[in-house]
Amino acid sequence: MRAADVLAFLDLCEERGVRIWVDGGWAVDACLGEQTRPHADLDIAIERKDLDPIVDALTARGWKTVDRDATNPGSFVLGDDEGHQVDVHVIVMDEEGRGVMGPPELNQVYPAGSLTGRGTIEGRAVDCVSPEWLVRFHTGYPVDADDWADVSRLCQRFNLPIPADYEPYRRGQR
Repeated sequence: MRAADVLAFLDLCEERGVRIWVDGGWAVDACLGEQTRPHADLDIAIERKDLDPIVDALTARGWKTVDRDATNPGSFVLGDDEGHQVDVHVIVMDEEGRGVMGPPELNQVYPAGSLTGRGTIEGRAVDCVSPEWLVRFHTGYPVDADDWADVSRLCQRFNLPIPADYEPYRRGQR
């Protein structure tokens, strides 16, 4: 997804009165205020109550559900014939300020305070996952060079500690 594609999607959300939070690689770049690498898709968090207007608008434009490994029942991917994809993380805000994805017993949440980030994409202000939580979300799995690039930039820009998962990269051992 190019920046222009992301901006067009944000326009669509705004036209429909829908608030979204940018997540994933585009959230990293939004927090940094510049695009640092290409992105295959746009990850978003959206409240369930706002889902239908966006899904209806995209399907009217020919977008369809993209088959993928359904590891999270609280998310799905929509894509078009040109290869644009939006990874939709459907949340319900609970009384503690957490964005709960999928059945509560799975404990897949955006923790309270994680959806408080503000950034820019091509100069446009966006709501996104906060830098601290972007770094935390980049841990607990086998990390790669793209993850290291994102995390190291965020940690440097926002004076955050580098997580232990990235010690081999920090030491130049990868």
